[in-house]
Amino acid sequence: MSGKVVKVSGPLVVATGLADANMSDVVRVGPQRLIGEILTMKGDTANIQVYEETSGLGPGAEVETTGAPMSVELGPGMIEGIYDGIQRPLEKIVEKVGACITRGVEVPAVDHEKKWEFNAVAKVGDQVIGGDILGTVQETAVVLHKIMVPPTMRGTITSIRSGSFNVTETIATLQTEDGREVPLTMLQKWPVRVGRPYTKKYPPKRPLCSGQRIIDTMFPIAKGGTAAVPGPFGSGKTVVQHQLAKWSDVDIVVYIGCGERGNEMTDVLREFPELKDPRTGESLMKRTVLIANTSDMPVAAREASVYTGITIAEYFRDMGYDVAVIADSTSRWAEALREMSGRLEEMPGEEGYPAYLASRLAQFYERAGSVECIGSDERRGSLTAVGAVSPPGGDLSEPVSQATMRIVKVFWALDSSLAYKRHFPAINWLSSYSLYLDSLKPWFDENLGPEFMRDRTKAMGILQNEASLNEIVQLVGKDALGAGDQLTLEVARMVREDFLQQNAFMDVDSFSDYERQKKLLGMILSYDVLCRDAIAKGASAQELFQIPAREQIGRAKSVPAEEYAAVYDQIQSDMEQQIAAIAAKGGDDE
Repeated sequence: MSGKVVKVSGPLVVATGLADANMSDVVRVGPQRLIGEILTMKGDTANIQVYEETSGLGPGAEVETTGAPMSVELGPGMIEGIYDGIQRPLEKIVEKVGACITRGVEVPAVDHEKKWEFNAVAKVGDQVIGGDILGTVQETAVVLHKIMVPPTMRGTITSIRSGSFNVTETIATLQTEDGREVPLTMLQKWPVRVGRPYTKKYPPKRPLCSGQRIIDTMFPIAKGGTAAVPGPFGSGKTVVQHQLAKWSDVDIVVYIGCGERGNEMTDVLREFPELKDPRTGESLMKRTVLIANTSDMPVAAREASVYTGITIAEYFRDMGYDVAVIADSTSRWAEALREMSGRLEEMPGEEGYPAYLASRLAQFYERAGSVECIGSDERRGSLTAVGAVSPPGGDLSEPVSQATMRIVKVFWALDSSLAYKRHFPAINWLSSYSLYLDSLKPWFDENLGPEFMRDRTKAMGILQNEASLNEIVQLVGKDALGAGDQLTLEVARMVREDFLQQNAFMDVDSFSDYERQKKLLGMILSYDVLCRDAIAKGASAQELFQIPAREQIGRAKSVPAEEYAAVYDQIQSDMEQQIAAIAAKGGDDE
């Protein structure tokens, strides 16, 4: 089935003679066989979004439809892969055509030649349904790839064998209920715009530990949750997302560089292979899939890259894994939607974005969740979605930020004024929020004790008091405040500088586990309680601020991980003695 090009407008190509094609079909355009996707159909005329550079393409060029929607290949060999927005393996393309990638290159997404060691788990005669595990492949040192029955199939296994196979060889045969014999391979195909099925969605109840204190303690995200990281340029969105990708306690990370700078993607490619995963001791790349669709690549492919990434993530979720999708940045994706919408001459919505912007964003974030996977055996998997938003000029009232805020439940608002003060992560504690606090409270109470959430609430109260006291300080100066208010400002400073501030480039401080976060915050708040008692007994606030233990708390976050418990206990007892001595002296002076 082929048609002819009648108009080319950037990434939009209009072709006629495609009466038998369907919406969302993938087509090949022109002599270079550029990949495109049908967006709209009117009679036999199709508007096609082309995912490659269209220069040199003109009217009369042939358009050939493949008859299948935009799909990804799912199977062993995806982990450690680096793909572009439409799942073409960039490393394989470079091997084939060199560093300057030409247009129309056709390379399978998953290596069809490489042999994998398949261990069968199912047996002949087993009744299976979609999602049941046929066998496993040890894909990397940390990922056991589970080969599943495709979601839409069910029947009886008539043959299955272990051994060394490539992804297109038959590993098992399935007799369907109508008596057909269907060969099963290790490779599945799935259309990217359709969410993979699951049995049931659960409310998210376990936190995702990221090792970032301001996130884990103040604004936690649940496994299976959704979060947005909005912020102006230079406020550290990409570093926050890199930290989440590096240290989150998930099994698989899918990192989508959607329209971001090429050098940021290069940083990921350089850093991840060298970094050690704190849980497995292996390289972080052994559990990562990268989708590199940088800002100099064709605009239309940005739109596809987000769907490609989340479909790959859903596939690993179906195996029962915890998966995180990091999209950097959804604003660039929205800009791609705006460009295509403009070329299609659709009615523009607010700021030129298409009217369906909010529903597209919702379609992406709604695919996150903590679910019971399909299949006979009980498996639970989770998919956590974190999207960066880059509002022009840091203006959070623009459409992409507003639409995202209505959908996601965690909002880490980055603040350029904090970034200029070199306070990183520059997450503003007064304008950020997490709506998962209530559902995560039982987990925190059980695993960290009820004092963890109490301390968190108290610390947030101190930071809010500081904001209102600062207005008074600007009018009358710090010395005009009472000793109690001066202590509030001092403790708020400790919470900000000694707890919330974290150095992503210092190994000791880059990752902080829950137990350590709890101890450090507990120590700062204990200082607050002890000093308030001492002030009530007549002690001098200035002397309390200058005790040696105050300085030790400031250095507490740089104590090595294996020593911190003993050191923190020592600081606590030193602090109690030093404050008690000043309190006793304060009582004597009276």
